[in-house]
Amino acid sequence: MNISIGNDHAAPDYKQAIVEMLEKRGYKVTNHGTDTFDSVDYPDFAHKVGQDVDNHTADLGVVICGSAQGVSMTVNKYAQVRGAVCWSKEIAGLAREHNNANIICIPARFTSKQQAVGMVETFLDTDFAGGRHENRVNKIACS
Repeated sequence: MNISIGNDHAAPDYKQAIVEMLEKRGYKVTNHGTDTFDSVDYPDFAHKVGQDVDNHTADLGVVICGSAQGVSMTVNKYAQVRGAVCWSKEIAGLAREHNNANIICIPARFTSKQQAVGMVETFLDTDFAGGRHENRVNKIACS
């Protein structure tokens, strides 16, 4: 499975911890994020992750910024993307199970690195339930 990841200056350390976990689990990772705490513009990195998921070069994505709001707004511009702001494992699991989210959006300023890694693990380990949720998810995209 291919995972695309991107982050801004609020989270290079979070990205590193998540990438280490992903690689240990055998995932192929495409890193679009910054590796420094120097100020950057989050859309530059989030667009790349959104494009990867939208065009199916990545199966799932991870984006991280201070609040997760900016990266979420950015990735959700893509028709095939369902980016979910998550702040707990339960929310991450429900985002996959009920909404078939394909990008997890993590708020680095409101979660710990350990929480972020755990949320990504839950996100990856949870399957879409389908059923009654499928019809709802099919109504999300505008195109």
